[in-house]
Parts: sequence; C-alpha cells; structure tokens
Amino acid sequence: MANANVSWVLGADGSDFGIDNLPLGIFSTQGKAPRTGVAVGDFVVDLTTLHDAGLIDQPALAGAQTLNAFLACGREHWSALREQLRRLFGVTVAPHDRAFIEALLVARSGVTMHLPIDVRDYVDFYSSIEHATNVGKIFRPDNPLLPNYRHIPIGYHGRSSSVVIDGTPIVRPFGQAKGAGGSPSFGPTQMLDYELELGFIAGPPNAFGSPIPIAQVRDHVYGYVLLNDWSARDMQSWETQPLGPFLSKSFATSISPWVVSLDALEPFRVENRTLDPEPLPYLRTSEP
Repeated sequence: MANANVSWVLGADGSDFGIDNLPLGIFSTQGKAPRTGVAVGDFVVDLTTLHDAGLIDQPALAGAQTLNAFLACGREHWSALREQLRRLFGVTVAPHDRAFIEALLVARSGVTMHLPIDVRDYVDFYSSIEHATNVGKIFRPDNPLLPNYRHIPIGYHGRSSSVVIDGTPIVRPFGQAKGAGGSPSFGPTQMLDYELELGFIAGPPNAFGSPIPIAQVRDHVYGYVLLNDWSARDMQSWETQPLGPFLSKSFATSISPWVVSLDALEPFRVENRTLDPEPLPYLRTSEP
C-alpha cells in the first residue's frame, strides 16, 4: 500500500511512536477521569471519543479505565483496532476525519499515565539463560545455573498488588538478611537491585484446568510492557532457603505505561537460539 507507514501526525514518522507501533495505555488530563488512549507521534488520542464518533468500532474501549475488557476480546479485535488506527493516522485518511482527530490530539508530555491494566495475576520468570546465570552468581558463585533451567521455564507466582506504573517512588524494604556469624539482622536492604525484563500481557483466558498449547499462545497474549522487578538481594538470599522469595521480591514491580502489541513487533521476530537439550514436546515451537 502506498504511504502505508507515513503519518500526518507531527513527530510520528521516524519516531518510536509511528503508525507501525500505536501502543495502548490509560491516561488522564487535568479535571478528567482516566481513559483509554493510543500514542502516536508526540500525542495521545482518546479512544472513547474515536469510538463515539464512529471512527473505530471497539465498544470495550469506550468509557473504560483499564484495557482489560478490550484485551479479553481476542486477537480479531486487536488486529482490527490496529488497522483502523493505522488508517486514521495515515496520510490517506479523509480530510474531515483528519480535522476531527487533529482537534483531539493531546501532548504526551502533558498527560498523566496510569496502570494500563487491572493486574489480576502476576507470574515472574527468568527472562533468559543469561538472567538466570547472573542472578545465580549472587547466591551460588560456583554453581550459578541450576540444572532444571535448561528443561523448564523457571517462574513463581508474584503479587499483583505492588505492580506500579513507571516513575512511582520505590521505598527500600526492611527485612531480614544473613548477618555476621550466620545470625539474621533486620533493617533496610543494602543490596537493592533491578531487573530489565519484558512483561507480557495476557488477554482471553483459558477454561479452568485446560492448558493452552504453545501453538496458540499468540491468541492469548496481546503484547508487552517493559518491566523492572525490583529485588532486595541480601534479603532474597536469606529467604530462599529452601523456598522461594517473599518480602525480597514483593515490594515493587514497575511497568511501562504503554502496551506494545505483538502485531507491532511482528517485523522484529528472529529465530530462537539452539536449545540444548531439546525441550520436551509440549514446549517445542517452530515459530521465530
């Protein structure tokens, strides 16, 4: 399609917020309640207003203060919205639609961002073998990577209540750590650490007790946020003997305000690294 990737919106072309991205989020302006929005160029556009005007057909976004209902609609709705927005922000849009949307543009620099979803559940995984090895070095310098990592995704259920938006002030937690002579000490963590990760946002649920085959994952995952799972490493090394971490990982997880869809990331998929040993059949995939 001619000019398929060109936008009339100021600052869109050549930026991280061009019409090939179009991430979704929840924003508010002074005196108005949080609402759904899309980032394009230097601006945010109110999706409720676009729906009410008949420019998009996504009732799950209209009047919503989280993306949950829209994410539950599934891949067909996700892709349809993306194509509707690409048309509206592209240079081939009808002049009267462009004029209407231009009046809706709000500078991203002037809005307040909120958690994009109501976090119902949160599971923390090692994001890569490098991540697992680096963390293991803190606790087991001579044997950092435990043998199960090469066979099974290593994760544990976290807590959803302390997932916060990027920029939220983080309080250094107080707790126990191994002190001199092996006895515990109590106080603020002295080993506050960060973890650069991706958080994937799930959409339609599966029926209770019914696994999702790996080939169907893309029907259940909308996209990604950047994620920092804050960690108190001195407390973690004391708590994880023999069970999993508790206070050392429960005090904060920060996520970025904009959710980037899998469709937007499609051109950047690459072949997976060679896995040794080969995973069990239920974890195998031929997709990049």
